[in-house]
Amino acid sequence: MPVWCCRCSLAGHFRNYSDTETEGEIFNSFVQYFGDNLGPKVKGMPLVEETSLLEDSSVTLPMVIIGNGPSGICLSYMLSGYRPYLSSEAIHPNTILHSKLEEARHLSIVDQDLEYLSEGLEGRSSNPVAVLFDTLLHPDADFGYESRSILHWKLEQHHYIPHLVLGKGPPGGAWHNMEGSMLTISFGNWMELPGLQFKDWISSKRRNLKGDSVMPEEIARYYKHYVKVMGLQKNFRENTYITSVSRLYRDQGDNGSQDRDISTKHLQNQKSKFIKRNWEIRGYQRIAGGSHVPFCLFAENVALATGTLDSPAHLEVEGEEFPFVFHSMPEFGAAINKGKLCGRVDPVLIVGSGLTAADAVLCAYNNNIPVIHVFRRRVTDPSLIFKQLPKKLYPEYHKVYHMMCSQSYSADSGPLSDYTSFPEHRVLSFKADMKCILQSVSGLKKIFKLSAAVILIGSHPNLSFLKEQGCYLGRNSSQPITCKGNPVEVDAYTYECVKEANLFALGPLVGDNFVRFLKGGALGVTRCLATRQKKKQHLFVQRGGGDGVA
Repeated sequence: MPVWCCRCSLAGHFRNYSDTETEGEIFNSFVQYFGDNLGPKVKGMPLVEETSLLEDSSVTLPMVIIGNGPSGICLSYMLSGYRPYLSSEAIHPNTILHSKLEEARHLSIVDQDLEYLSEGLEGRSSNPVAVLFDTLLHPDADFGYESRSILHWKLEQHHYIPHLVLGKGPPGGAWHNMEGSMLTISFGNWMELPGLQFKDWISSKRRNLKGDSVMPEEIARYYKHYVKVMGLQKNFRENTYITSVSRLYRDQGDNGSQDRDISTKHLQNQKSKFIKRNWEIRGYQRIAGGSHVPFCLFAENVALATGTLDSPAHLEVEGEEFPFVFHSMPEFGAAINKGKLCGRVDPVLIVGSGLTAADAVLCAYNNNIPVIHVFRRRVTDPSLIFKQLPKKLYPEYHKVYHMMCSQSYSADSGPLSDYTSFPEHRVLSFKADMKCILQSVSGLKKIFKLSAAVILIGSHPNLSFLKEQGCYLGRNSSQPITCKGNPVEVDAYTYECVKEANLFALGPLVGDNFVRFLKGGALGVTRCLATRQKKKQHLFVQRGGGDGVA
């Protein structure tokens, strides 16, 4: 893959966007973004060669997306000009919502009032736009129906907003690292992205489509194919690692000064003196041979779509560093595949009450490995993820939940032969002789001999490239960002960070762990940028259009 860079400046503080496009395509992109009157200034831009390096890049893009999983892919799709409209013969089962949609049938959903459309809707996400977009794409999905989307998509190239999507691996993000880590994923149509039905794609890849489940590697291939078939490749850069994302400021009293990064302390002491400018994104790209090529980009807006799977959470108990204690499904799966746990009579300890822990239970159960399943919550806790999943679409997980409820530990009988749950228990410590000490909510302690332990209690995103590790963006600024406990605090309808303008977050970072809901973030961000673009173009026209960009 070519290394990329742009060097030419454009109209003051806005700089050119370039990629593998032709010069004419570059020109069209900027005319669409800034207005036709900017044409003469842009048309003479030299074409940048694909092989140019990144060290001295002077590009300022309207948007840089960090993360190329389904969140980043969906946002790129919509920023590329794809617009959803109400299908001509579609009737939504929610009559109130349908009547609202009919009021502005001629407008795309991006151009409508998302707060008005979202009002009164309920779903399995705390983000109203996520619930709205999900019910438009998958009407009545929570009732087990697989109704077709009421939307149809049009590519309107004049809505294209130049952007780049930066990812460590191929498009699909963490899905490419899940091979063998999860038993199956319930099928339905919830893994798909707009414009390409997952069932249609998967049926073309398999000779015999059996059951309602797919493997993670199939989902990863779907996302990679999606980027190609939708023509999004020009916006994606693989093998990129971000080292810093910082806000640039300018001194109000000096219009000729350079944009610069300043310390938090200096900013707090003289806050009124500085004007917020663009974002500076620094990092490096791995190229053939393993060498690293540094780059520096500038962006008006940045979207965080990194997911939350970077750093597995730890119990922080004694002995957790012993080699028989794993903290991820790939580690556990590798141990099974290498035969390390075959023939063991001692159980595997699995800690956690989420879907990944359930995957580990199923994996051990299907390999005839006895399981001790420990979790802190009551089995009746309404916040357990299993209570949010329809039984019809997620039978495997409901099987685990049934075992959690019906096969719990009894002091009289001791652990069962194949699976035993320990609700409202926690791990106190691990010992070198492969024993662990558990403690119940009442304080009673138990000791068990193990063949292995798997700690699956969530994970943290890697936001080390942000100041304070991104903690200041969370609802609780003193704690790390997590999907459930402390998501990034964003505006409910634009997904812009409450504590940082022009910085957006979507997907698991804002609490949407399911693909079906993370697509709402793309809709919210796209509408926000499109609205601001219209205001910018309107201001440009008011100023006469020939004097440059403010």
